[in-house]
Amino acid sequence: MEKQRQKHLQKWLRQQQKVVKKWLYLNVLLGSFSALLMIGQMWLLATMLHQMISLKRSPTEFILELGLLLGCFAGRALLLWLRERTGFKAGQMLRLHLRQQIIDKLAQVGPMIIQQRPAGSWATLMLEQVENIHNFYARYLPQQFLSVIVPLVILCFVFPLNWAAGVILFVTLPLLPLFMALAGIKAAEANQRNIGILSRLSGQFLDSLKGLETIRLFGQAKAQTDNIYQRTEEFRTSTMDVLKMAFLSSAVLEFFTAISIAVMAVYFGFVYLGEINFGDYDLGVSLFIGFFCLMMAPEFYQPLRELGVYYHDKAAAIGAADSLESFLTEEIQSQTTGSSKLPNQQLEIVATDCVILSPQGKALSQLLNFKIETNKRIALVGQSGAGKSSLMNLLLGFLAYQGSVKVCGIELRDLNIEEWRSKLAWVGQNPQLIKGSLRENIMLGNQHSSEIELKEALKLSKADEFVYRLGLDSEIQDGNIGLSGGQAQRIAIARALLRQHSLLLLDEPTASLDMQSEQQVLNALQNLNNAHKTTLMITHRVEDLEQSDEIWVMKQGQIVQQGNFIELSMQGFFKELLNR
Repeated sequence: MEKQRQKHLQKWLRQQQKVVKKWLYLNVLLGSFSALLMIGQMWLLATMLHQMISLKRSPTEFILELGLLLGCFAGRALLLWLRERTGFKAGQMLRLHLRQQIIDKLAQVGPMIIQQRPAGSWATLMLEQVENIHNFYARYLPQQFLSVIVPLVILCFVFPLNWAAGVILFVTLPLLPLFMALAGIKAAEANQRNIGILSRLSGQFLDSLKGLETIRLFGQAKAQTDNIYQRTEEFRTSTMDVLKMAFLSSAVLEFFTAISIAVMAVYFGFVYLGEINFGDYDLGVSLFIGFFCLMMAPEFYQPLRELGVYYHDKAAAIGAADSLESFLTEEIQSQTTGSSKLPNQQLEIVATDCVILSPQGKALSQLLNFKIETNKRIALVGQSGAGKSSLMNLLLGFLAYQGSVKVCGIELRDLNIEEWRSKLAWVGQNPQLIKGSLRENIMLGNQHSSEIELKEALKLSKADEFVYRLGLDSEIQDGNIGLSGGQAQRIAIARALLRQHSLLLLDEPTASLDMQSEQQVLNALQNLNNAHKTTLMITHRVEDLEQSDEIWVMKQGQIVQQGNFIELSMQGFFKELLNR
């Protein structure tokens, strides 16, 4: 990863801390109080040792000091616990914030972007990579502040006692962050590669599970197993590289900390031997000063050592932020920014020189001109890749466009997308049922439906024959397990029946069904169509085409023919499709 990119990601990570700023500051405040208690603890220990050795006082005379010392221990333990709780709260709030941003972005970009990546990579983005950011806010950022505050506070106590000891601490301090940064840059690069490998592995593994039946039927189980094994080995090697860099960073910190403390110990040793006589402001160096400065030396470097331990969390956060920031800040062509209200009149959609755009802004169609009038049943037909689904996604509000598409005289892009979608009912080829009960899945169409409306929808969709047998409160399993394709399709139709829609969109709802299930779904669709609503249906069934008021024939991204079945069956590209 380029240094400029790393700086940009660090800046982005810090921008996100606005959500948890008060928890971060509270964490730093608690850490500062803990540092003051630690200094008090060392002061008491140095005082007691000085008086016992130099003044020959009995240990029984230090009851008050021992009580204060125990109080410092207890106080530091309490503050440490509070810091852990505060850090966890900061990380938790930030994770929720980021996941909400991801969900909002996914809702904005729609299914076209989601289908461009494996489901496993989205799961990795939402779970693994957001989790990798947790410790950056829970531990690393607070410790970064404390690694500056605590040494400065310690220097404020050491310099008045012995300026030479203060200079030793001050001069050796920059060595630690310098070498820590050098090791950390490599750790960030290794971690970013590791996350990329994990994302690809997750996507491949989930896709292999979903296609396991096909893989076994074609005798490719061994090849797929070997492929996953190779990807797993790549991930293992990458993970070990990350850990190697993390351990190297810690070893460098420990090495320079030990040298710095040794220099301090040598200085005081020569002072007490009488070989050195500077640094004490000509006041002498008592045992108290020697003990206090030597005990403070490890604590002086401890915040930076802890920062080194958490530096791996920063590297992990930067690696995770690469994918998160790219997705959240990616410019997506969408039409979800409008706010105009839909007029209370009969539906009419008029498209003039409309070009459908992909989420990346690429043209998916040629110039389209069409008109959808109220209570019309329109069939959309064409070869695969002709642009039928793109047109459907345009009307659903998932794809942007150039030109004009007016709904009741108002540009589609200017409409409030939620209000517009409330007027739509949609049934696709493979309906997705969510985790929950059958009742919850059906009520997705209209959360405020009454029991009478629910029963009527089940009756008209022909879903009552199995829903009441299974029970409305029975749970839907992952992947619609326990329901046939026809049953899932009829639940989707029941959902659509509950919706007070003005436009019904059907995307080949019987394409993947057997003959018996197809007939049941067709009977249910007949009830849905009988609601005298405007319908646009992608279909290849001749029976549907014959019953349609109008047929649009699409070829290579444009509507090449429009008319009724009798007119079109005698000429042009539609005649070719029928003959095939």
